[in-house]
Formats: sequence, structure tokens, C-alpha cells
Amino acid sequence: MDWEGQKLAEQLMQTMLMAFALVAFVTGYLLGSFETVLLIYAAGLVFTSLVTLPDWPFYNRHPVKWLDPSEAEIHPKPQFDSTSAKRKASNK
Repeated sequence: MDWEGQKLAEQLMQTMLMAFALVAFVTGYLLGSFETVLLIYAAGLVFTSLVTLPDWPFYNRHPVKWLDPSEAEIHPKPQFDSTSAKRKASNK
């Protein structure tokens, strides 16, 4: 699952759980049954888990392009400059 897929899964999870909670509450209130609230919300939780937990193909639409090892040697990783951090700390 790529980064955009993780964001989509998180948004879907939050939206679906809130929708099922609202439907469960309204239905349970109208029927006067707490058991109905729990059953509808539990079904929503299972359905939401089936949609968001597996790595479905639509979560992989923006794959991360990793740098080839030969390219990594040409473009080295930036090094942390500890002298500038010490200078900033002493100025405060």
C-alpha cells in the first residue's frame, strides 16, 4: 500500500465508521433497542475492516519509485551539520 493509499484507507475508515454509528444510533433509537445499535455497528465494523485492512489494488495507484542503487551512489544522502545546530542553540 502506498502513501496515498494509506491516506485513502484512513479517510474511508473514518467516514464508514461514523456513517455506521449514525445509522445504528438512529435505527436503535427509533426501535428502542440497544441490541440493534450494537448489531448494526458490529456489522459496520466488520464491513469497514474488510474494505480498509486488506491491501486492495486501488490502494496502490501511486507506487513509490525507489532510487536505483547506482543512482544512490551518484546522489549521496545529505549529512547533518552539527556545527550549525550548536550555533543556533548558543544564540538562544
